[in-house]
Parts: sequence; C-alpha cells; structure tokens
Amino acid sequence: MRRRVLYDASSRAAAAAAHLLADEYDVGTLSADLVSDAVPTVLLIEHDSRHVPQMGRHVRMVALVDPAAHGPWSAAWYALVPVGAGRPLVASAVRNAFADLEAGAEIARLDRELSELNAIGIRLSAERNPRELLETILTKARETTNSDAGSLYLVDEAADGTRHLRFALAQNDSVEIPFRATTLPLTNDSVAGHVALTGKILNLEDAYAPPPGAPYHINPAFDEQTGYRTRSTLVVPMRTPQGETIGVLQLINCKPDFALRLGAREETERWVKPFGVRHEKLVGSLASQAAVAVANSRLYDEIRQLFEGFVQASVTAIESRDPTTSGHSFRVANLTVGLASVVDHVTTGPYASLRFTTDEMMELRYAALLHDFGKVGVREQVLVKAKKLHPAELDRIRQRAELIKRGLQLRQAGEKIDYLLAKGKRRYREHGRALDEKLRASLTDLDASLARIVLANEPAILPRDFVEEIERLARRSFEDHLGGQQTLITPEEASTLAIPRGSLTPDEVRQIQSHVVHTYQFLAHIPWTKEFRRIPEIARSHHEKLDGSGYPYGMKADEIPVQSKIMAIADIYDALTAGDRPYKNAVPPDTALDILGEERRAGRIDAALLDLFIDAKVYGRTGADVIPQEGERRHPIR
Repeated sequence: MRRRVLYDASSRAAAAAAHLLADEYDVGTLSADLVSDAVPTVLLIEHDSRHVPQMGRHVRMVALVDPAAHGPWSAAWYALVPVGAGRPLVASAVRNAFADLEAGAEIARLDRELSELNAIGIRLSAERNPRELLETILTKARETTNSDAGSLYLVDEAADGTRHLRFALAQNDSVEIPFRATTLPLTNDSVAGHVALTGKILNLEDAYAPPPGAPYHINPAFDEQTGYRTRSTLVVPMRTPQGETIGVLQLINCKPDFALRLGAREETERWVKPFGVRHEKLVGSLASQAAVAVANSRLYDEIRQLFEGFVQASVTAIESRDPTTSGHSFRVANLTVGLASVVDHVTTGPYASLRFTTDEMMELRYAALLHDFGKVGVREQVLVKAKKLHPAELDRIRQRAELIKRGLQLRQAGEKIDYLLAKGKRRYREHGRALDEKLRASLTDLDASLARIVLANEPAILPRDFVEEIERLARRSFEDHLGGQQTLITPEEASTLAIPRGSLTPDEVRQIQSHVVHTYQFLAHIPWTKEFRRIPEIARSHHEKLDGSGYPYGMKADEIPVQSKIMAIADIYDALTAGDRPYKNAVPPDTALDILGEERRAGRIDAALLDLFIDAKVYGRTGADVIPQEGERRHPIR
C-alpha cells in the first residue's frame, strides 16, 4: 500500500507540489475524515492556509512558503519548502517527513513493548500458581508476536539424572486442541529438543523446510489430524541468568493481527508471515523473564515441600512419644481444613462474609498439624499415662501386699509356736485350725483389697462408695510378725486412685495443659513468613472455650481466633472417636456429635460452626487431605 500525501485544495501552490508526487504516493485533497483515520500522512499546505483541521501524531505538515518572507513560521510545521520548488526538493521533504513518522512510530512501539514487557515481568513475578504461570507466559508471548498458536515445554530431570522434555501447555486460536501432557526425549531430533540443547533461538520461515543438514524435523501428526498448517515458527529457549535452560517456547504462524483466525490452508498461506528479528528480541527477553519466574516458582514449590516435610516429620516425632495417639494431628488437620472450606463457601449466617485465602487455609492446616507440638515439653510418663497409677507404683503396691501376706503368715506361725510352748499339744489341732482360718480370711481380704485397687486404677468414673472404700483402705493397717503396722496403700496413692474421672492427678492435668503454652513458645521461635505468622496464635488457642472455661488463658468468645474455634471442634471430635486412647473407649460418631451438642448448649463451643460441621458431614473427612487447591478467594479473612 502506497503512503498517503494530502494537500490543501484551496492552495494552488500545495496542489501543484502534490501533483509532482502523484507517481510515488497516494495523493488526495485534505479533509477532516481522512486526517482523523490514524493513517500515517504528510500534509502539504501553504503558509496562509486557513482550513487545516486538528492534527494528530500520525501527520506531518510540510509548508510551502515565499522564499522572501521572514515568518514567523508555525512550530507545528515539520519542514519548509519554497513555493514553486521542483520535484527533488519537495520529494526529499516528504520522504524525510515519512521517515520522521516511522521513527516516531518505532519509538512509540518500543515504548509500548517495553511497558508490556515490564507489566509481564511484574505479573510473572507475582504469580505463584504454576499452571497459571505457564498460561501467562505462553499467552503473553503469543500476544507480543501475534502468533496463532504456541506450545511450552519444560526440562525435567528424573531421579537418575536423565533429562527429558515435558510438553506442558499448548494453545491454538484456530483449531481446538485436545491437550494431553506427555514427555519427549531431550535430543536434537525435535525442534524443541534442539533449542533446549543448544540454547539458541531458532526462526523458521517454513517449519517443513528446515535448513539443509539440520538434525531436527517437525512432527506432522498434529497438522495431519486437524488440517492445520504449521508455517512460520519461532522457538526460543527459556534460560536462567545462570545459563540453565529450563524450558522452551515454541510460537507458530505469525499473523498481521492477533485477533485474526486462520481457516483453510489457503488463508494460512495468504496471511502468515515470518517472524522478524524484533520478535526474536521480544520473545527472547520475555523467555528470560519467564525462565526466572519458573525457576522461582520451582524453588518456592521445593521450599514448600521441604517445609511440608519438616512439619510432617515434626508431627511424627511428637506422636512417636505417645504412640497411642498416632495420627491424631493429621486427622485434626483434615477436619479443621474441611470445616474451614465449608465456612469459606457459606452465604448466610454469622460467617457469610468470611473468606480464607489459599495462604490462610495453608496457615490453618499447619497450625492444626502443630497444635500439639508443645507435648515435647511434657514428661513422657505423664504424656503416656494410661492408668491412674504408673506401672511401677502399682507394682510397689503388689510387692507391699506380698510383704503384708508374708508378715501375716509369719505372725500366724509365731502364734502357733507360742501356743505349743505354752500349752503343749493339748487342743493344738483346734487352735491351729482357727489360726489358719483367720489367716485365710486375712489373705482373702487382702486379695480383695488389691483387686479393688486394680479396678480403681482404671480411668473410669468411680461410684462415691467405691472411693470411700479406697480411702478407708489407706487408713487400715496390718500387723506383721514383729508387731509393726503396715498399710497396703499410702494416703497419696489413695488420693490418686480416688480421681473421679480419667487417669491424671490435678498436678498432671496442669502439666498436660501446659503443652499449649509450650506449643506457643516453640512455634513463636520459628521465623514464619508473613502469610504464616499467626500459626503460633491459632495453635495456642484451640483449648479455649467461649465461656472462658478453657485453658491456658481463659479467653472469652471475642478473644479467640475463628480458626481456633474451628480447630477446637475438630480436636474434640477426634479425641472422642479415636480408638487409640488407652484411658477411654472410642465413642460412635453420633455419640460424639451429641457430646459436642452438649458443649454447644453449655456455651463452650461455637454453635454456627458446629451446625456447619454436622450439616456438611465434615466429621467424615478424616481420611484425606481436603485442602482446596484453587487460587485466591473473594477477599481475605477479617
């Protein structure tokens, strides 16, 4: 298309100059419509022209002036040409004007492309979702080069050190692509493999006509299956600043307009053009930014996996101190995140406006996994205590019972000897039988007392009369053969056996409850990133109750984070239903929910959260990781 020159029809000098250029340019008369359509234009006017419309950046004005005139001349004019000048002078001024227009357009284009690259770089650096990151890279590369199609490959390394290409993404504006992820050997046979290995840009005017001797070739399977025509191809390595190629961008069929859709092969032949040097530079810059973004994304994912492994190893180490509760932290984490994901989607009730971001959901999961981290600070004999008495304490009582029995037996033998010495064999048989019966009754009573102690040692709820019997037993003494008084249990042991519920003494309960404080102290020493900084606060509050009866701080409802309220329900439910607790039997889910209902009626746990827990059947989600993988929610938690 020839470039356009317009002239002021009211000026005879401008008309004469324009006609000198009719064989080289598209010459026409000046009108507001033509000037406003953004086509690069040179306008010929006379110095006193009065009908010149408002000009834009796409117009340059060349003014025809009287050589003897002294001005002043308008600053809007690009050049001055004497009236009546010949073709060489007029043509030179017009050519220079068009060159200035092209230079201005080039500067504007470079400025626009630089701004686009900066915007792309900012977006790539901010994107943490790997799939969205790849989509952004390929889409922006195609938009920048007006490419009809494109694909993205990543270089992956297997455990044995061998590398291969992973076909990660494909896009095509003209043909539907049934994308299927696959892997390719990293060799020179494929175009992408060759570029990945050499680290050099490959620009093919026709993909089916590679340079002579090229080791690579195009796979025609896709074109044959779809009827598509792959023509111009630009393949660019994604190289990090350290020189490592971590992927390949392949752009296909450069179009004059990105919005154009290619139909039949004839349209491809007509519209598709080769990629230029400018495209190589643009995509090369974008690919470098993309390589850094992908490398950062991989590093972030590796760090996340490393941290995930650290957390899980920590939980496993904690629970190994108390094997009977193994799996509790993982189940609580799944229940907690399951309930949080339900809360995240409610549209009515007190939590209708509450939404968690992906980071906040991960923060909650880590807090739930580490909620018992402080148990490392609790003595193991207290942590794993299954009965009211420690095994060694019960063994001492049994040994004491054996000593009392031996003392009773020796006392009886002494009484028999004393009788024989004092009265001889007269009526000894009858007296001996009486002493034997008395000993048998004492031993039977002692065995019964020991059985009651063993029964009282179980962490069950004891009847009041049973407790009184244990207390009486502590006051009862047995006289041995030396006249000494022996008791089967001490007052301290009796106090422990009289615990009305569970297996822990008040002091041991305080030690167990201190694990929450230890949890906070330990977790507070970890330099959490910004998105996880509330983990210590959330974890330390999971035993708090809305009415202030919880521990360790006796917080009230408004002081407890909502995440901790969610975790409290999950923790109580799992503690009730877990079948691995030696001090209690597991209860069925319905019973556990009834107990939670009693806690709600007592004002200790959040009623709205419990309703969601029950209605959504969150209690059935203990067997799988239920963290949602979607991106950011509507707005962060408040």
